Formats: sequence, C-alpha cells, structure tokens
Amino acid sequence: MEKIIREIPNHFSLPRRIGQLSKLVYNQWWVWNPDTQRLFINIDRDLWERVYHNPVAFMRKVERAHLNAVTNDRYFLDTYDRVIRNFENYLKGDDTWYQRNYPHGNGTQIAYFSFEFGLHESLPVYAGGLGILSGDHLKEASDLGLPLVAVGFLYTEGYFSQHITEDGWQEARNMHLQLDDLPVIPLYNEKGAHLTIAVPLPGRIVQVRLWEITVGRIPLYLLDSNVEENSPDDRLLTARLYTSDLDLRISQEVLLGIGGVRALRVLGHHPAAWHMNEGHSAFLTLERSRELVAQGYTFEEASAQVRASNIFTTHTIVPAGNDEFPLWLIDKYFSQLWPELELTRDQFIDLARKTQPWGGEVFSMPVLALRLSNYCNGVSELHGQVSRKIWSFLWPDRNVDDVPITHITNGVHTGTWLARRMRLLYDRYLGADWLENIDDPNVWQQVEAIPDVELWTIRRHLKRKLVSYMNERARAQWLTTMVHPVQVVAAGVLLDPYALTIGFGRRFATYKRASLIMRDYDRLIKLLNRPNMPVQIIFTGKAHPDDEPGKRLIQDVYRSVKNAKNGGRLVFLEDYDMNIARYMVQGVDVWLNTPRRPMEASGTSGEKAALNGALNFSVLDGWWREGFNGYNGWAIGDDTQDPDPNVQDASDAESLYDTLENEIIPLYYTNRSADNLPGEWIGRIKESIRTLAPQFSMRRMVKEYMTQLYEPAIKGIPEPTASDKEDNSTDTIDVIEPL
Repeated sequence: MEKIIREIPNHFSLPRRIGQLSKLVYNQWWVWNPDTQRLFINIDRDLWERVYHNPVAFMRKVERAHLNAVTNDRYFLDTYDRVIRNFENYLKGDDTWYQRNYPHGNGTQIAYFSFEFGLHESLPVYAGGLGILSGDHLKEASDLGLPLVAVGFLYTEGYFSQHITEDGWQEARNMHLQLDDLPVIPLYNEKGAHLTIAVPLPGRIVQVRLWEITVGRIPLYLLDSNVEENSPDDRLLTARLYTSDLDLRISQEVLLGIGGVRALRVLGHHPAAWHMNEGHSAFLTLERSRELVAQGYTFEEASAQVRASNIFTTHTIVPAGNDEFPLWLIDKYFSQLWPELELTRDQFIDLARKTQPWGGEVFSMPVLALRLSNYCNGVSELHGQVSRKIWSFLWPDRNVDDVPITHITNGVHTGTWLARRMRLLYDRYLGADWLENIDDPNVWQQVEAIPDVELWTIRRHLKRKLVSYMNERARAQWLTTMVHPVQVVAAGVLLDPYALTIGFGRRFATYKRASLIMRDYDRLIKLLNRPNMPVQIIFTGKAHPDDEPGKRLIQDVYRSVKNAKNGGRLVFLEDYDMNIARYMVQGVDVWLNTPRRPMEASGTSGEKAALNGALNFSVLDGWWREGFNGYNGWAIGDDTQDPDPNVQDASDAESLYDTLENEIIPLYYTNRSADNLPGEWIGRIKESIRTLAPQFSMRRMVKEYMTQLYEPAIKGIPEPTASDKEDNSTDTIDVIEPL
C-alpha cells in the first residue's frame, strides 16, 4: 500500500502557551466536551457566536490580542491544561470498553456507511434524523473504543437554508461551504497529489477525492467528486443531499457503495464487518462480491462471504426513504458489472427485484441489502415487527415472526445533547464515574437524591435561555432582513419564560402530523390563553425541497402561528438545525410528537428532551412505545389503529386535547409548595430521567450493535485471502501537525 499523508490545512499562529488548541480544532471531540467549548467562548464570545460555533473559522478570524490576553488568565490556563490532558488521555484509549470486553480484537475493523453524518451545526452535511443518529453513532463508538471506520459524502453545498415567507411558504436557499473553514483534512498520496479513487459510471470514469474528519478516535472518510478531471456535471454529483433526480441519485449511491469500498481499500482498511446504515450504500455488496469473483470465487461463494459479514439497518417504512430504481436505469449503470460477477442480467436483477402493487418491477436498494446481509435490524421494537411484515415476501417459506429482521432501538449521545448545567448537576449527585456508566440503570437511581429546588432552578434557567435565544434571533432578523412585523412576532418575541412551553421539532413530513394539535383551533386557543395558566408551543422543522405536501403543511402551521388570536403563544422557528435542536430539547417543558402510528420507526428527539428533564407527550410509536410507563410522561391515544386516517386523527386529537387540558396544564400550575415548586411535576421529571436516560442512551445502543450484530458478523467471515493478508495496516499514514 502506498503511503498516505494527512495534512491539516490551517497552521494557526498561536502563542506557544496555548499552541495545542490547533489539535482540538481538527477533532470533533470538542463537540461533546463543554470545557473545550468554554475555551473558545472565553477567548472571544462574540466571535464564537458570529462564526456559528465553528472552531476552525474562529481560529482563522480571532484577533491576536484576544489570544495574548488569555495567556495571562490563570483560570483560562487551568482549564486549558485540563482539557489538553483529558484530550490526550482520551486519544490514547488505554482502557476502553472494547479493549476490556474484546481483548483479542486488535486489528479487527468495522466499516460504517451512511448517506449523511450530523456531527455539529458548523458542519452542515446532514439533513435530519438519519444523519444525526449516524453522527451520534460515531461519537459513542469512539467513546467505547470500537475499531470503526466510517464513509460518507462531503456535500460542498450542504443541505439547504430554510426561509419562511410572510405567507408561510418554505424557500430553500442553497449554501456553499468554505472548506478552509471546516475541520476536513485532505488526504494525499506519497507524490503529494490529492488522494483519489476511480468509479465507473455510464460512459466515463469519475474521479473521487478523499477527505477525513476525525471524530474522537474514529476516522470518517468523505467522498467528493468536485475534481478538475471530472466534467462539470460530475463535479456536482456530491454537491447536495437527497436529490429527486433518479440519474443523480443512483450516481451518488454508486459512488457511496462502490466508491466507498474502493476508498477503504486505498486507505489500507480491510474491515471484518460492514454496516449499511439504510439502503443508500447497498451497492457496496456488489463491489465486495466483484472483488472476490476476481480472485477466483464463484458468485455464490463470494456472495456468501459478503453476506456473512454484512449488517443492514433499515430506518423507515415510508416509501420515500426506501430507494427504488427502474430496471432501465439499472441496465444503464450496471450492464458492465454483471458479467464481472459472472451473472446474467436476470440473475443480477433478481438480487433486488421487487414487484410493485400495480405490477411493475423495480430494483430495490433495501431488497439488495436484505438479500446480501445475514444481520438485519429495525430501530425500535415496533419497527422491527412492522419491518418483518413488510419484507416477509423475501422469505416466503417462513412465518412473519420468523423473518430474520431483529431490532435495536435508537439512542442518543449523552455528551452531545445534555445541557452543561444539567451535566454539572449530574456530576454532583450521580457519582464521579457516571459518564462512564451512562447505560447502567443503577447509576440513574441517584436522580431521586437531587433536591427539587436545584433541579427546578436549572430547568427554569434552560427555558429562559431558550426564550432569550429566540428573542435575540428575532431581533437580528428584524434588523437585517426585510420581514413583516407579524413574522417577528411569529419568531417568538412575545414568549413568556415562565409559561408552560411545548416543543415540536422534526422534519415536516405529512405522516408526522404537525398540525394535529390545530385540528380544533378554537379549543387550542382557549387552552393557550387560559387565565393564569398560559401555554405556548414552539414549532420548528424543514420539509424536503421537493416535498410539496410537506411544504404546504408548514404553510398551514405558519398561518395558524400568525393568527392574532393566539397572542404570540404559537411560534415557528425557521431553519431548524442541531443548534436550534439543542436549545429546544434542553429548554421546553414538554416534547410533543404526533406521528401516525406505526410510521415513526423510532425517533430520538424525545430521548434528548428526556435526558434534559423535559417530559414527553407522544403517540405510542417508535421508541416511546417502549419508554412510556404511565408516569414518566403522557401518551396520546393507545395502541389501536383505525384503518380510516381521518377517524384516527380525530381520535388522537381528542386524546391530545383532553390530556393537555385535564392533566398536563393543571399539573404544571397547581399544587405548588410554599416556595412555588411543582412537586408532582418534578417527580415526573425525575422518573423520566431515571427510566429513560440509561435505556435510550447511544451507549446502550452501540453496545448492542457490537454484541448482537458486529461480533457475529466478524466471526462469520472466513479466513482472509492471500491478497487480504498482504498489507492490512494503516501504520504508514503520516500526520502533519500545525506549527
């Protein structure tokens, strides 16, 4: 294997005393370590906000005077020394969970492929929940010490920035990322040229450049087709997420699946287990099979080896989330491949053939992944049941319950989503090593020892912080853009920092029923404006730019928000991202979720809210069906499902209004103690944290992936071939550190 050079692009001129800040900037470890973030804030708080919490852009723009000043600040230097020491000890990884439990796993690797990765708002190469889950997965894999390598795309135009017009219509504004301001490390070959791989597309070869982002101990390799050798159209293949153009979509999935395998080979990685996070990367099964056929195996032998080491996670039952391609497009893209696999066209199509209800046939990416993976899972118990039923036609000789699709319920990365003050509170009462035992229910029993007044004081602080953030955001919008005054009101300037606050933040797909709470608008208005018991609701979320029904749903909600009858107590925050999500899940009192059951495969936003002391109020779908125990939040409706959606919506809306009016609002405002503490409400908060924080942690989730899926997949792979044994190390990668 040729020598690979990683060159950190920015060499910041820093005072020697704080010179190691450069190391922190290019490792996403800082994202889930609040003390590191405080370093940047203490150097220049205003700049930190202006660059949207982007440490690379921050270091490129900070004035030398600010850097010099902190070298004379003893408090800053003490924090700096502690952070650097913790960072270096973390990277050493001398005693990780993986090392303790898999002492003979040295040299084993796990590949993780995903279409998007949500690591932080300053790196907008994600669209929503799938990407944020992928980012959390990498962070926790790093914390646990898993030998994981990840592959995705460097979207040079990101996702899109959302603007809501006065009429409530979503406008998508494209962005262009400045790579110099991102923590992406270019990779070079030993000749000093950009490291690229070649991927065949119809009638041409596309060159794909490789970049790296370091996530703690985990390397994330990003593919980028914006290379001079490519045609103008091909240079845009990796520019944006989730296009509806089928030619562009299949090209992206070829680059991810086939190109991703080739990228790992060039980099010297030979994983023993391969995890496809959703079906977008399923073409990797074909490339891995092609490699083995080229070594002399039959396709049956090759596919058996590939299948034995593959893991496939399906995340949705929504058709738009399960990519399917017409057969003519498969002919166009793969007519050169099936001879290399020693297959006929029909045999190749049979790998992923799916018959549509109207009789047509398509090439289904989930079918391809399911057929060529021994280990398949949904992302909640209910989703596993539904997935077994949906895909049971692939196993016609089995009962639905015996279809080999299991489930591992999604979790969230505690360090990323936990408010700093809540973390300090847990530090005081959960024990010194609670962060090392996040998934241990016994640790969280200590929540009962937290004094009510301390917990309630922090909860009120986080809500004031949310309201203050929204006020400042609305003020900035008013100052810098041409907006109607009613839009400023709709952005939250009239919010009360002490009123019961409900949050609704998610993708605006129609099945998520964002407008369910507005089904009886007059009844809602009465609840919002109840004397001495006001309620306010904050909505936020994006619809896919090509999802017209989703955009109309946003418009319907926004028009209700603008209605003067609600007195400014309905709010819509535009341009939902990870930053807004943190403020929301940390600051609201109640997290609302209203999907049409069983369409919500799992969901994780409510898990983040629970971790911070917000109470969930949700349909019994996805994770909440497993988490709700009758006291740690509230359910909307029950397990029954009416075949008529309108009847179901009416029933769920009635349940929502009744519970809000008769249980939630009175519980929040009445039965207060002499010092104005809502004792029963706080009791529910403690029950929610105690029962949900360990069960729905990313730590529990990744451990289950390791024990239930990764380890069996690793053991299922045969002895490596001679070519695999030639060189499977990455020791030749050089690191060029900044001066």
